[in-house]
Amino acid sequence: MKPKRIVGTLFQVIVFLAAFNGILRSQAPPANAITNPLVTKLCKELSVTPDQATGGAGAIFSLAKGRLNAADFSKVSAAVPGMGKFLRAAPEAGSTSTVTSLNSVVGGQAGGLASLAGSFQSLGLSPSMVGKFVPVLQNYIGSKGGSSTAAMFAGALK
Repeated sequence: MKPKRIVGTLFQVIVFLAAFNGILRSQAPPANAITNPLVTKLCKELSVTPDQATGGAGAIFSLAKGRLNAADFSKVSAAVPGMGKFLRAAPEAGSTSTVTSLNSVVGGQAGGLASLAGSFQSLGLSPSMVGKFVPVLQNYIGSKGGSSTAAMFAGALK
């Protein structure tokens, strides 16, 4: 083969491999779904996107953080890798109408969780999803931080 032909062929191979690599990367799951086991668990069990999982968990963790003392929340935080990322992803709380809406969905028993209805709606989730997130989060915290930490977390949400 002539040197120009070899260079041209090598160039085509390199372009093909670069394009193929780009295709593979574009089809890969989001990085936070791969690196955070809680996000992966929420996505799998609740059929939500990684952004919804992160934001929804963050909203719930923010509520718990506001209701627990610093020492107790640090126990919850120690059980959840990437807690800071969850807290930063939490959307703003909702309006009174969405709180009323969630209370009607869960029979007025939502307690502090009703305040999260607007946050979940801003993530494209139904307010009723709040009640589906909590047991997954509580079970995860229990498996990583023990049953007393999980109970403390659950108590903060009432």
